[in-house]
Amino acid sequence: MTDVESTPIVVQKYGGSSVADPDMIQTVAERVVARRQAGKNLVVVVSAMGKATDDLLSMARRVASEPDRRELDMLLTVGERVSMALLAMAIRARGLEAVSLTGSQSGILTSASHTRARVMEVRPFRILDELERGRIVIVAGYQGVSYQREITSLGRGGSDTTAVALAAALNAEACEIYSDVDGVLSADPRVVPEATRLAELDYDSMQAMARAGAKVLNAQAVAFAKDKGIAIYARKTGSAEAGTVVRRDAPQLQGPTAVAHARNQWLVQEGPQVPAGLIRRSFRNAGGTWVHLVDGVDLEGPPGPKAIAVGTCTLIGVELDHRQAEATLSSAGLELDLAWATEMDLSFVVDEARVEDGVRALHATCVHPSDSG
Repeated sequence: MTDVESTPIVVQKYGGSSVADPDMIQTVAERVVARRQAGKNLVVVVSAMGKATDDLLSMARRVASEPDRRELDMLLTVGERVSMALLAMAIRARGLEAVSLTGSQSGILTSASHTRARVMEVRPFRILDELERGRIVIVAGYQGVSYQREITSLGRGGSDTTAVALAAALNAEACEIYSDVDGVLSADPRVVPEATRLAELDYDSMQAMARAGAKVLNAQAVAFAKDKGIAIYARKTGSAEAGTVVRRDAPQLQGPTAVAHARNQWLVQEGPQVPAGLIRRSFRNAGGTWVHLVDGVDLEGPPGPKAIAVGTCTLIGVELDHRQAEATLSSAGLELDLAWATEMDLSFVVDEARVEDGVRALHATCVHPSDSG
């Protein structure tokens, strides 16, 4: 038995790249066991293995061109259940008690919107009972149950939201998000190898990066953390580096700090309606026609004949120089279809095939001017 009230609770989340195969799950199990033996109560949230969710979605579209969203949730949430069961087995094989729980068993109550549900409430009574028994609790991320008792999923990156929501409900000491990159960097290192780690970020800056396409943390999870005042530690699985901490009292960014990008976006002028949850921006073009920038991740195909495939490049920070950024992209030969700005970001819509060129140019000139020579 464990005294939950006197033993700190740590919530960890391991992404799909960290549990991509049985060998990697064994590695995660070793890390979890070591942390438990260091005296922490552990709740571990896992994503589906590697590309499991994409594979399941592909199968669904092979049997139905437009799969029913309820049945998609029933199918796609299987991926996380596979990961949680395998990790629990691996931990038990090392001599510690562990139990795997689905989102519904963990008390994660959501809205009724299939494939894009939002966490409304967390009732972690079962988790607390299992911790009291001295067990490590493994929770399937990305999923919950609606008040109508329907299985729901939280959308792309939803396992982050699961972890943060549980950390808030359990009054956890820390919420640690593990992935294949060492925290939050000034750009995607696969596009900009010289990207640097950001040691600390405030919630607003991290939200701006997540909305703009940065993959390390989910935007809804950051919003949840901001609302509850939870510090998030983003780290690379297996790395001894400190990673990045996102917290309320982090120093404010000084000048342009990072570049984020997104592909699979569509500019939709008039035409058919698209789900509101997939619209990133709406605005009027020079001709007075409403245009929508649509996130195409969950679309079955192009949203109509008047849709144009695009990408976005976004400069993150404060006191951003619109003219410098626009001139940088123009010098790189990118035609800018649109630009908009907020207090924390400056975004440009570019040819989808040239997104990476735009990221590299903005990072070299605006974020790290000394690197541009």
